[in-house]
Amino acid sequence: MLPAFMQTESVREYYDILSHKKISLIVKRLFDIAASFVLLIIMSPFMLIIALLIKADSHGPVFFRQERVTQYGRTFRIFKFRTMVDGADRKGSLVTVGNDSRITRMGQLLRKIRLDELPQLINVLTGDMTFVGTRPEVRKYVEAYTDEMNATLLLPAGITSRASIRYKDEDELLDGADDVDKVYTQEVLPGKMAYNLESIKGFSCISELATMFETVAAVFM
Repeated sequence: MLPAFMQTESVREYYDILSHKKISLIVKRLFDIAASFVLLIIMSPFMLIIALLIKADSHGPVFFRQERVTQYGRTFRIFKFRTMVDGADRKGSLVTVGNDSRITRMGQLLRKIRLDELPQLINVLTGDMTFVGTRPEVRKYVEAYTDEMNATLLLPAGITSRASIRYKDEDELLDGADDVDKVYTQEVLPGKMAYNLESIKGFSCISELATMFETVAAVFM
């Protein structure tokens, strides 16, 4: 049963598409469990080294935990390596801009090669996230969704997506904006959501694998 705010004609179109792809959705979840479990084991020594470097670089916790929104509008706490000064979300916008003074030296490196996202493997294993899907937003920005954008909440939030690749330099787009939140919700967010909605329409395990490979290529480039 969909939550009341998702019981609209706009969401129904996407719901009907996914209802015919139940096997693919089961395969997607099984892949998430297996891959996240194996990667956590393989990457754990590397993640420990990153944790030590973060502690040596700046004061504060190793992980950044923030409430985000996932499937059906449910709230969860995301895991990320901390890349900003402690309490950065209380010292500015909830989105990051280019040359953001809140980013630490270690954080600059982690963000550049996307290693700050590694702990989200934990969220994937628990089912709060998936490898490929709409990036999880804070509640403030989800409340700015149109009825059609709410269709992205039919699936768990993702680590990567076509939108994430196309908008990988999002912080630079927002740099210099007088009202960062306004520019993000009125200009950046609609563009990202257009990609996310198209991905739901064309959902398949093959397309998701392609997105994962494209993400790896984008990071190395």
